[in-house]
Order: sequence, then C-alpha cells, then structure tokens
Amino acid sequence: MLPRALNLGILAHVDAGKTTLSERLLHAAGVIEEVGRVDHGTTVTDSLDLERRRGITIRAAVAALEIAGVAVNLVDTPGHPDFIAEVERVLDVLDGAVLVVSAVEGVQPQTRVLLRALQHRGIPCLVFVNKVDRRGADVVGVQAEIGRRLGLRTVAMGRVDGEGTAGAAAVGFRADDPDLLGPLAEVLADLDEHLLQEYVEHELSSGPALWRAELVRQTRRGLVHPLFVGSALTGTGVGALVDGIGEFLPAASGDPDGPVRGSIFKIERGHAAEKVCYLRMVSGSVRLRDQVNDAGDKVSAIQIFERGRWTGGDHLPAPLIGKVWGLAGARVGDAVGERQSRRPGHEFGLPMLESVIHPVHEDDQVALRTALAQLAEQDPLIDVRVDERHAELAVSLYGEVQREVLQATLADDYGLDVVLRPATPLYVERPRRVGTAAEVLFGPGNPFRATVGLRVAPSPPGAGVTFSSEVDHRAVPLYVYRTMEDFTRAMEHHVADTLREGLSGWPVTDCAVTLVRSGYSSPDGPPSSNGPLSTAADFRKLTPMVLMAALEQAGTAVHTPVSRVRVQAPTATTGGLLTALGRLAAEIDAPAVLGDDVVLEAVLPALDVQRLRRALPTLTSGHGFLDAEPAGHRPVRGTPPRRRRTRVDPRDREAYIAAVRPS
Repeated sequence: MLPRALNLGILAHVDAGKTTLSERLLHAAGVIEEVGRVDHGTTVTDSLDLERRRGITIRAAVAALEIAGVAVNLVDTPGHPDFIAEVERVLDVLDGAVLVVSAVEGVQPQTRVLLRALQHRGIPCLVFVNKVDRRGADVVGVQAEIGRRLGLRTVAMGRVDGEGTAGAAAVGFRADDPDLLGPLAEVLADLDEHLLQEYVEHELSSGPALWRAELVRQTRRGLVHPLFVGSALTGTGVGALVDGIGEFLPAASGDPDGPVRGSIFKIERGHAAEKVCYLRMVSGSVRLRDQVNDAGDKVSAIQIFERGRWTGGDHLPAPLIGKVWGLAGARVGDAVGERQSRRPGHEFGLPMLESVIHPVHEDDQVALRTALAQLAEQDPLIDVRVDERHAELAVSLYGEVQREVLQATLADDYGLDVVLRPATPLYVERPRRVGTAAEVLFGPGNPFRATVGLRVAPSPPGAGVTFSSEVDHRAVPLYVYRTMEDFTRAMEHHVADTLREGLSGWPVTDCAVTLVRSGYSSPDGPPSSNGPLSTAADFRKLTPMVLMAALEQAGTAVHTPVSRVRVQAPTATTGGLLTALGRLAAEIDAPAVLGDDVVLEAVLPALDVQRLRRALPTLTSGHGFLDAEPAGHRPVRGTPPRRRRTRVDPRDREAYIAAVRPS
C-alpha cells in the first residue's frame, strides 16, 4: 500500500491561538504528555529561544501525529505579518489547513490575507473558532462575520455552552441533528442543482449520510468550510476538530517509485552548524548518497517522522516530509529532482523596508557577512545587499519586529553585536512601456563575443519578474551550455541580477523580459560569426548592457510601498484620527460605526505605520488598536528618490566595459 500523509498547516492572525492549538492536537494524539503554554515558553513547535522569550512564532515548525491511520505532518506557521514570507514558503507544501479565528477579536487583517492565499492555491481548510472561554466570545457573531467579510460558506459543526466563561464547553452536533442538517442542506443545495431538488422535494428525509458525504466532497473542493468551536487552552472542542481533520481534509498519496520531485521549504542549522533541509516529496524517493541537485551535493543523512518523533532512515518516500543532510548548496524554495513549474510573483508581496546594518566591532565585518549569508539561505527575501563601493551592507525587511528579531538572532546565534539604522522605504521601479535593445556580435562598441537582444514589457502589479526566450537552439553555443534549458536558466539569472538596480537604483519588478536575439562566435561558423569561441562570460557581461538600454527605452516609474491599516477607537476620537491620517498622506475610506467605536481603514506609506502606531495611545486615550497589512505600491508623487548604486551603471558603456573586462 502506498504511504498516505496529510501535510496540515495551522494558520491564523497573531495571538489567535494557533500555536496553543498545535500543542493540543499533539497532546490529543498522545505525542506529548503535557500541553505547553506560549506565555510560559514551553511549547514544542516554538523551539527557538527567541520565540519563547517573545511569545511569537518566527519560523515554521514541523511536528507529527497520526489521525485515522494517516501520518499528519503538522506545520505551525508564524502569525505576525513581519514573518509572512515564512508562511508563503510553507503554503506550497500543504494538503489542507486549519484557519484559526478568535471568538473575541473575530476576522482580522491577517485572517483575510491567509485565506486569499489558501484559496489561490486551492488548499481546502477547516475553520476553528478559538477562545470560546474568553470574556466577550461570540461564536454566532464571528461565524456571521466570516461569511460577510471573507465570503466563506461555513457549516457550524457544534455549539458552545457557557460561552465567554472559564467553564465554556463545546458540544458537537450529532450527524442527524437538525441544527447541523438544516444549515448544511441549505449551503450544499446552493452549490448543486440535484441537491437543491432533493432538499425541496424531500427536505432532510434522505438521511444524514447523503449530506455528510457531500460535505466531505465540497470541503475538499474548497467550496465549503466546516466550522468547529472550542478552546485550545482548555481543550474543549479539540477532539471534534481532530475527527474533522481526519474526515474532511484529503490525505496526499505519492508514488514512491515515480520520478523524483520535491521541494525544500525550510532550512535550519544543526548542532555542528551543518545545513538541515526540510524536504516535501511529491513523487519518488530520495535515498542516502543520492545526488539531487545541480550543485552535485549528495544526501548524507535522512530523518522522517515516526510516532511523533524524528527517526533516522535510509530513504524519504513521497508524499512524506523529512529532514535531509548534505545539501550544502541548497536554498529555501529549491526543487529536488525533476524541475517543477514555478508560481510567478509573491502571494504576499516583497519586503517594503530596508535597513543598513553594520557590526559594532569593525573586526566582525567578515563574520557578519557570513552570518547574513546563512540567514539568507533560510529566508531569501532578507536579500542582503552588498555595496562594495561604499563598504555597506543592507537587508530587506517587512517591519520593525523582524528588524528586532534579526538583531537578536545575530547576537544569540552568532555572537555578533550589530547596529541597524532606522528602516527606510524600499522603493521599486516598474517599466512604463515596451523597450527593446540589442548588441550584435562584432558590432561597433561591443567587445564581447556574443549577440544578445532583449525586450522589456510592463506586467500586472504583483507579477514580479518573468523571463522567456524566443531564440532558436541554433543561436545558442551548446558547447558552453549543455542544453537549451541551461542557457535559458543562465540568462534568466543574469537578467534578475541586473534588475536589482534599475534606472534610479531601485529593484525593478512587475516586468516581462524576453530574449529575442542570440548569437555566438565559433571557428567553424558562417563568415559572419566565425572567430574565437564565445564563452559564458561573454553572455553574462553583455546582458546588463542590453537590458539597461532596453529599460531606458521603456522608462520606469518609481513606486513607494504602502500599507492598509484598520483603526478601531472610540467615536469621540474620530476627528483627531482623521487629522493624523491626513498628515500622513493617507487615502481614507468612509468611516464605519461599530457600537461605540469608529472603524477607519486607510492606505498610507508603509514607513508611516509605525509612526501612527506610536501616536495611537495619545490619539485615542489608550483605547484604540491598529492592524496593518501590505497593500502593494503606489507611484511616488513629485521627484522620485534615487538610490546609490552598488556597481558601475551598464549605461556608462566605457566605465562598465573597463570594470568587467580583465586587465
């Protein structure tokens, strides 16, 4: 029998209780004897000292249990928006998810962000309304809010007795309970004409089995979401959720004997500072001493989960998750085995801030670079920017908490005292129109033995940078590149590297780059191209000249990162809040009234979110709270800012050629 596994993500807005729920699930399955507490720093999945001190999840953690004979890999993800990139990497390996929503706070900004990502990937999910034992809990109101604000079709699988008290108890509906079957039939009949006819003609007389089976089917299609209620802190309702995970979410099955395909979604360092890769196998098996990447690295050790514990093994079969040692050149997001199609762009957007970092002690400069390189393997989006010309390092960040965590990590794990300057906006450039340029082999002003032609075109916001090729294999020096795929991959790398600094020095994004011409020199070529052999270096060095010329023809617009904030505060403070938002150049939606409070939503520059957060206690007499989420970019008004370049501008042909040609 092929192995069956369910890679299950626990996702939520920060402080909704997902890590405590993970502990409860492990306890219910008998994996741990006692349930850890986030506030006590005793949880299994928050294993980093820094996580325990701060009481937040920073890195995704994997634990294992068994439900109904299925091996469940439980992935606890960060809830704080500063670590959203960690969540994005995990989503690509999930088969199902539990979206945790607080019965008190209800739907929050991160809840919406996470749900959109799950829906985009077609990942089925259950909803767990947590903290029913907290004062102010309102399960019915939260379920209505989930339908209204998230557009989800939910079916309540139980109710709460003593809601909002320490003794609150979740009571699951029986399979034939009218309180379950009535709402369930209404939801399902709305999706299927045959079920609608069945409901109209026979109401519920056909029995619960029909409706339950259809609920399973529609849940796995992502169209309906069973909603469970309970408290992760006390454990009430968790048993019903465990049963629901086994019934409603689909277990994955992969052929262990098929072609090898997998992906690395997490990297950490072992006790001896060796690289440990978390690998999700989709097909095939990885075995000891297998060579699984282009770097020639060989697997030296494997661990898989058995009975809730990591144990050594000689192979990792699909569809399991395991730890793999020996892949020294691996980075998060790397494919193992056969290459798989990649999803363009980033679901949650790129970091919006940048901070210059330097060691307190000058002698630690090399050690700092080494440490940042290792951290970039775990989180590529910190994107260490090295400015050799001005002896400066900078890192990309999502927010102030991530900045503080990075500083603490360097101190705790690497013994490095560093200073991070106040964050500044990380602007981006987008092409205005289509631009094309080419440099021809042996042409005037082209000292490189290659022909390269590139076209740059704008792409929709959030698309990132895409690369494609229109050239024929006969125009490619296959004596240098083994295959057409290798050549295309190399050119894609050269393009991405060049676009790190656009016309104004900022990263260029949301553009499609197409290779439209290629040519090379060889002794036995036609008269127009014969001569000394072309090399990979010729294409690498020529590409920036051509690409920047095409980009200059296209023109770019500089955009500033913005965030959407939601402020809730007493209505008496509305005037002061509107004035403060106006000073920050915010685009403000119409205010909404919620009881005695006003709710303001606005889009404002990302850097100003922290200013607003610091001013909020004074503006609201301590009674306001704020949530924020990335909202993309908007064009800079007035003169666009420029960023100092870290290398010679390829548009300065003479200086560039002098810099890249060997002396």
